[in-house]
Amino acid sequence: MPVHVAATDNDRDFNMCGKWLHGIAPRNLEYDLKTGCERIEISANEITLSIQGRITAKCTQSSSIQLDSNPHQNQSHFCVFWEPLLDLLIVEVNGKNHTLCKPNGLQGTCCTDLYQGVQENAHMYGIVNGSVKGDVITGDLKRNYTFDGAQINCKEKFCDEASLKPRGANMIEEVVMRSNAKGRVDLPCAQGTVIEMNEEFTGHNFTVPAPRFVDANTIPSVYIPSSLKSVSRSRSIVVYIYYKNKTLFEIGSSDGALDEIVGLSVEDETIENLPEPVRIRGEKDPSLLVHRGLAVATFFLSLCLSYISRLANAENETVCKITGALLHYSLLSTLCWMTVEMFHIFSFIYCKFNSELFQWVFYLAGFGIPALLVGKLLCIGDIYGLRNIGNEDITSQYFMCWMLNSDRSRLAHYIINIGLFAVATSSGAVMLFLVAIKIHTRPEWRKNRMAFLSIWGLICLFGTTLGLGLFNFGPLSETMLFLFCIITSCQGFFHMLRYYILERTKKMCGLSSDEAVQC
Repeated sequence: MPVHVAATDNDRDFNMCGKWLHGIAPRNLEYDLKTGCERIEISANEITLSIQGRITAKCTQSSSIQLDSNPHQNQSHFCVFWEPLLDLLIVEVNGKNHTLCKPNGLQGTCCTDLYQGVQENAHMYGIVNGSVKGDVITGDLKRNYTFDGAQINCKEKFCDEASLKPRGANMIEEVVMRSNAKGRVDLPCAQGTVIEMNEEFTGHNFTVPAPRFVDANTIPSVYIPSSLKSVSRSRSIVVYIYYKNKTLFEIGSSDGALDEIVGLSVEDETIENLPEPVRIRGEKDPSLLVHRGLAVATFFLSLCLSYISRLANAENETVCKITGALLHYSLLSTLCWMTVEMFHIFSFIYCKFNSELFQWVFYLAGFGIPALLVGKLLCIGDIYGLRNIGNEDITSQYFMCWMLNSDRSRLAHYIINIGLFAVATSSGAVMLFLVAIKIHTRPEWRKNRMAFLSIWGLICLFGTTLGLGLFNFGPLSETMLFLFCIITSCQGFFHMLRYYILERTKKMCGLSSDEAVQC
């Protein structure tokens, strides 16, 4: 008893089959396909099987194909396959495929969810036992079948389907391979690159363009060697996929799920014993860039302090002026990078709940702002030069190339130096307060406690040092200055100790330096 189906709702791909009853004369396949999303009509008569309609995204084809004929055969089995994501339409007649619309990339908006329309009865020639994906529509002889469609976002629906399949990642790589696309391929759940290896291919190193809201430094780069090219074929296709949606790989508990995955597929090849392996370079660690900036600024400050007394004894006004400006710049740069170091860790924790920050902002703050301030002071003039350092023993005077003891220099000192001290100290306290408010009531508080303590350690390291520098007045001024010098001289050791702990934690947890604070 036949099963009657009224529609094929929520089916992205379409597959309609039937038995074509025809005559013994030569037969042909006619098709007229246009872009749009209205309907597709599948009809048949004595000598012609016809496919026409408006369901394609880019394909526009109209022609006729001569079919293989057998004078002793009056019926043929056929199927119509429609894959809207690829804009691919294939008609199979007696086991032979005829591609009416070839793959043309991955379509965003496409015509799918085809549902049954009107059928007309036939008397002798037509289609019998029509079915959709194995479900029989009717066993009666029909002259035609019509199916109406609706527009959807094919990429989103495909990603939703892939996320529910055990082989979701394989589905994505296979469809990208079949899409006939070249270059960049974008999906909501993955981004990729399709590369064609021809006879002149000598190797290629590339990185997938960063998806929106994803830091480009976190995307691995891949080197494809020339040995990956097939010896027996003149061209091969390589698909490189970057998966940001880790749900495609979650099996059971999500604790062991990877955060970012890279897939690499070669078209129709089984490859073994590569003389030169595929090299995948891991993500760049953005925290190293911040550490490097602070290290450079601190080294430059130490270098200036090492030669400051010798250059002061040279008694060259121009050299001393330049040296004083360089010393001031290195001091401001070090202070700025100390603040940037705190803010970088703060932004990692805080931006887990908000937006992402860009690394170039840190470099602008660490090197650009001090250069702007020192350049402005040089333009004003009467700021830098040889300065006499006060000493109770009038017979032994000390000089250094620094800011002069003039009204302009003192004003610049209080506004810029003391002001920067105050900003760095207060901003550290504000950042600590914001993070505490943000995470102390959340379930992940216990998980992020190491990150919180890391920020607290940085603020104790930097904030305390800067705070002591602000209180070098009154009866405890000498005590504050001694503590300031002791803690400042140990900052390099504290940085090394903290970096060593984070690196050890990173290796134990298999995380980046930023994520290591949460292990």
